[in-house]
Amino acid sequence: MDSCLFIHGFTGGEHEISPLSRFMEQHHYRSRTFTLKGHGGSKEDLRNSDRHDWQRSAEDELMELLRTEDGVHLIGFSTGALIASHLSVHYKPRIKSLTLLSTPVFPLNPLEIVKTLSSKAMLRNYWRKFGSTPPKATWEFRRLVRESFDVYPLIETPTLIVQGQRDHLVQTKSAKYLQRIIKAPNKQVMLIEGSGHMVCHCEDKDRIMNEVLQFIQNAGSR
Repeated sequence: MDSCLFIHGFTGGEHEISPLSRFMEQHHYRSRTFTLKGHGGSKEDLRNSDRHDWQRSAEDELMELLRTEDGVHLIGFSTGALIASHLSVHYKPRIKSLTLLSTPVFPLNPLEIVKTLSSKAMLRNYWRKFGSTPPKATWEFRRLVRESFDVYPLIETPTLIVQGQRDHLVQTKSAKYLQRIIKAPNKQVMLIEGSGHMVCHCEDKDRIMNEVLQFIQNAGSR
């Protein structure tokens, strides 16, 4: 039985990828989810962590899986996709596949987000999130975004790129950039017309999850 390691996004949690992790378990994959260091607690916890802490906490989970597994499928959402990209390069021989969901290669800034929002409820939600996020944490996120540009060309693991075309946090060109710059001979891009950032919770989630499953099954059989 193969194992999948799921990595959630910045200021988020396991709920962001839980529909997909449960789906993979239903199809006989071990699913491991966890909370990145500094996340899931207080604002102070997030302020006192940095991008290295986030990456180390994901690496610790991966190492724990690799104690008993020959290889692992990495699935990262948003900032988790950045971290998964780094791990796929550092542990290249033992990563069976890489699934990148809503990867913030080119993230939008708060003012751009406001311009694109049509729902007042969504607008209030985003402003509340921005107000509760320590500036230091946002700076660490942006440094991770910049550092990841050095990693993308080194990815050789079979890669699936999933991007919602109505994502208010990530520019759509992010997926096209990854498709062009990642050197993996086996790579696929899935653009979801009606989806925003939370691809595991969108109306097309069933189609997305089945695509992820098929991709991982094919990558695992190579």
